[in-house]
Amino acid sequence: MARIGITGHSNLSPDSVSLVETALRDHLRAEGDGELVGVTCLARGADQIFARAVLALGGTTTVVLPAEDYREREVGPDNAAEFDALIDRATDVEVMPFERSTRDAYVAASERVLNLVERLVAVWDGQSSDGRSRTADVVAAARERGIPVVVIWPENARRA
Repeated sequence: MARIGITGHSNLSPDSVSLVETALRDHLRAEGDGELVGVTCLARGADQIFARAVLALGGTTTVVLPAEDYREREVGPDNAAEFDALIDRATDVEVMPFERSTRDAYVAASERVLNLVERLVAVWDGQSSDGRSRTADVVAAARERGIPVVVIWPENARRA
Protein backbone atom coordinates (compact mmCIF):
# COMPACT_ATOMS: atom_id res chain seq x y z
CA MET A 1 0.00 0.00 0.00
CA ALA A 2 1.41 3.38 -1.01
CA ARG A 3 0.70 6.18 1.50
CA ILE A 4 1.36 9.48 -0.26
CA GLY A 5 0.86 12.91 1.26
CA ILE A 6 0.25 16.26 -0.35
CA THR A 7 1.38 19.78 0.31
CA GLY A 8 0.83 22.61 -2.09
CA HIS A 9 -0.48 25.98 -2.95
CA SER A 10 -4.09 26.77 -2.17
CA ASN A 11 -4.12 29.83 -4.40
CA LEU A 12 -3.75 28.31 -7.86
CA SER A 13 -4.97 30.39 -10.77
CA PRO A 14 -8.17 29.02 -12.35
CA ASP A 15 -6.35 28.04 -15.54
CA SER A 16 -3.74 26.12 -13.52
CA VAL A 17 -6.22 23.74 -11.89
CA SER A 18 -6.57 21.42 -14.89
CA LEU A 19 -2.80 21.49 -15.51
CA VAL A 20 -2.11 20.45 -11.91
CA GLU A 21 -4.88 17.84 -11.90
CA THR A 22 -3.50 16.19 -15.05
CA ALA A 23 0.05 16.20 -13.69
CA LEU A 24 -1.06 14.75 -10.34
CA ARG A 25 -3.10 11.99 -11.98
CA ASP A 26 -0.18 11.08 -14.26
CA HIS A 27 2.19 10.94 -11.30
CA LEU A 28 -0.18 8.95 -9.09
CA ARG A 29 -0.99 6.53 -11.91
CA ALA A 30 2.74 5.84 -12.25
CA GLU A 31 2.92 5.18 -8.48
CA GLY A 32 0.07 2.70 -8.80
CA ASP A 33 1.53 -0.61 -7.64
CA GLY A 34 -1.22 -1.70 -5.31
CA GLU A 35 -3.55 0.24 -3.08
CA LEU A 36 -3.12 4.02 -3.00
CA VAL A 37 -3.88 6.06 0.12
CA GLY A 38 -3.72 9.84 -0.20
CA VAL A 39 -3.15 11.82 2.99
CA THR A 40 -4.32 15.42 2.88
CA CYS A 41 -5.42 18.37 5.00
CA LEU A 42 -8.04 18.99 2.30
CA ALA A 43 -7.31 22.68 1.87
CA ARG A 44 -8.60 24.43 -1.23
CA GLY A 45 -6.32 24.12 -4.24
CA ALA A 46 -3.62 21.45 -4.40
CA ASP A 47 -4.96 19.35 -1.51
CA GLN A 48 -8.44 19.03 -2.97
CA ILE A 49 -7.13 18.43 -6.49
CA PHE A 50 -4.92 15.66 -5.07
CA ALA A 51 -7.85 14.09 -3.18
CA ARG A 52 -9.97 14.05 -6.36
CA ALA A 53 -7.12 12.46 -8.31
CA VAL A 54 -6.55 9.74 -5.69
CA LEU A 55 -10.25 8.90 -5.61
CA ALA A 56 -10.53 8.92 -9.42
CA LEU A 57 -7.75 6.33 -9.55
CA GLY A 58 -9.59 4.07 -7.10
CA GLY A 59 -7.58 5.02 -4.03
CA THR A 60 -8.75 6.16 -0.63
CA THR A 61 -8.09 9.30 1.36
CA THR A 62 -7.13 10.05 4.92
CA VAL A 63 -7.92 13.62 5.94
CA VAL A 64 -6.08 15.50 8.70
CA LEU A 65 -7.95 18.65 9.69
CA PRO A 66 -5.96 21.30 11.60
CA ALA A 67 -8.68 22.19 14.12
CA GLU A 68 -12.28 21.69 15.18
CA ASP A 69 -13.35 24.99 13.56
CA TYR A 70 -11.59 24.36 10.24
CA ARG A 71 -14.71 23.96 8.08
CA GLU A 72 -16.62 26.90 9.53
CA ARG A 73 -13.62 29.21 9.64
CA GLU A 74 -11.57 28.32 6.58
CA VAL A 75 -13.91 26.78 4.00
CA GLY A 76 -15.64 29.48 2.00
CA PRO A 77 -19.20 29.22 0.71
CA ASP A 78 -17.89 28.79 -2.84
CA ASN A 79 -15.86 25.73 -1.79
CA ALA A 80 -18.13 24.16 0.86
CA ALA A 81 -19.87 21.64 -1.43
CA GLU A 82 -16.54 20.35 -2.80
CA PHE A 83 -15.02 20.16 0.69
CA ASP A 84 -18.06 18.33 2.08
CA ALA A 85 -18.12 15.85 -0.81
CA LEU A 86 -14.44 15.02 -0.30
CA ILE A 87 -14.85 14.67 3.48
CA ASP A 88 -17.79 12.33 2.90
CA ARG A 89 -15.62 10.10 0.69
CA ALA A 90 -12.66 10.01 3.10
CA THR A 91 -11.89 6.67 4.70
CA ASP A 92 -10.47 8.33 7.80
CA VAL A 93 -10.81 11.87 9.17
CA GLU A 94 -8.56 12.99 12.00
CA VAL A 95 -8.99 16.38 13.68
CA MET A 96 -5.93 17.79 15.40
CA PRO A 97 -6.44 18.73 19.08
CA PHE A 98 -6.97 22.44 18.46
CA GLU A 99 -10.23 24.32 18.80
CA ARG A 100 -9.19 27.11 16.41
CA SER A 101 -7.43 27.09 13.07
CA THR A 102 -4.20 28.89 13.93
CA ARG A 103 -0.67 28.71 12.56
CA ASP A 104 0.18 26.19 15.31
CA ALA A 105 -2.75 24.03 14.20
CA TYR A 106 -1.59 24.12 10.58
CA VAL A 107 1.98 23.22 11.56
CA ALA A 108 0.71 20.31 13.66
CA ALA A 109 -1.50 19.06 10.83
CA SER A 110 1.40 19.18 8.36
CA GLU A 111 3.60 17.30 10.83
CA ARG A 112 0.87 14.67 11.22
CA VAL A 113 0.64 14.24 7.46
CA LEU A 114 4.40 13.68 7.32
CA ASN A 115 4.13 11.11 10.12
CA LEU A 116 1.57 9.13 8.12
CA VAL A 117 3.25 8.96 4.71
CA GLU A 118 6.06 7.24 2.87
CA ARG A 119 6.28 9.86 0.13
CA LEU A 120 5.18 13.45 -0.39
CA VAL A 121 3.92 15.23 -3.47
CA ALA A 122 4.38 19.00 -3.47
CA VAL A 123 2.41 21.20 -5.84
CA TRP A 124 4.95 23.93 -5.46
CA ASP A 125 6.40 26.72 -7.57
CA GLY A 126 9.75 26.37 -5.80
CA GLN A 127 9.55 29.73 -4.06
CA SER A 128 10.54 30.09 -0.42
CA SER A 129 7.89 30.61 2.22
CA ASP A 130 6.38 34.08 1.99
CA GLY A 131 4.38 34.05 5.20
CA ARG A 132 1.18 33.06 3.37
CA SER A 133 2.21 29.62 2.21
CA ARG A 134 3.90 26.90 4.19
CA THR A 135 4.54 24.66 1.20
CA ALA A 136 8.29 25.37 1.22
CA ASP A 137 8.43 24.63 4.96
CA VAL A 138 6.63 21.30 4.61
CA VAL A 139 8.91 20.28 1.71
CA ALA A 140 11.97 21.15 3.83
CA ALA A 141 10.63 19.18 6.81
CA ALA A 142 9.95 16.13 4.63
CA ARG A 143 13.42 16.24 3.13
CA GLU A 144 15.00 16.58 6.60
CA ARG A 145 13.16 13.39 7.62
CA GLY A 146 14.30 11.55 4.52
CA ILE A 147 10.79 11.39 3.03
CA PRO A 148 11.06 11.38 -0.76
CA VAL A 149 9.45 14.49 -2.28
CA VAL A 150 8.19 14.84 -5.84
CA VAL A 151 7.59 18.43 -6.91
CA ILE A 152 4.81 18.98 -9.41
CA TRP A 153 4.63 22.36 -11.07
CA PRO A 154 3.44 22.07 -14.69
CA GLU A 155 4.62 24.50 -17.32
CA ASN A 156 2.33 27.54 -17.38
CA ALA A 157 0.99 26.87 -13.86
CA ARG A 158 0.81 29.92 -11.66
CA ARG A 159 -0.55 31.12 -8.38
CA ALA A 160 -3.47 33.52 -8.27
